[in-house]
Amino acid sequence: MDFLVNLETVKIREIRGIRVLVFWTLVGLIILAVSACAPLPTETPLPPFNPPTPAANPTEAATSVPTEPLPTPTQACNNDLTFIEDVTIPDGTTADPGTELDKRWLIRNDGTCNWDADYGLVLVTGDSMGAASPQPLFPARAGAEAELRILFTAPDTPGIYRSAWQPVSPEGAFFGDSVFIEIVVP
Repeated sequence: MDFLVNLETVKIREIRGIRVLVFWTLVGLIILAVSACAPLPTETPLPPFNPPTPAANPTEAATSVPTEPLPTPTQACNNDLTFIEDVTIPDGTTADPGTELDKRWLIRNDGTCNWDADYGLVLVTGDSMGAASPQPLFPARAGAEAELRILFTAPDTPGIYRSAWQPVSPEGAFFGDSVFIEIVVP
């Protein structure tokens, strides 16, 4: 094996490499100089504004076509809740005074609006049985089923108690089926 290096070959390659580097540097400078001398683009002036002239004939004004498109009306979504079944505590359940009641309902969002944290359940009739109003309405996408849950406490006084809750939109509009709990305190 021969490890000798021909210095003459190395010098030629170095000189050729420098020539190539100098060549491309000059090409880049020429392109930059030519583009700097090119004329700048000019903006096209807008046509002068001509205010509309009143129509001489009133029927002509009524049949004129607007030149700008009218805004497309956005379709509001529709809120609806359908009660499916009581999941816990069937109507008429007997509960001792002071008993905590974990009431759950299976419902479906039958509207076209997706429910978020701005939706709620509001007590509309009966005894709250210790539950705060409003209650959050479980977030649910349109068409989805959800389980609603409210914690109640059976009153101390014997009797039949019913508490009805209605879903409410962020705008404060009631919608859909109400849900309720009905218990008997002995």
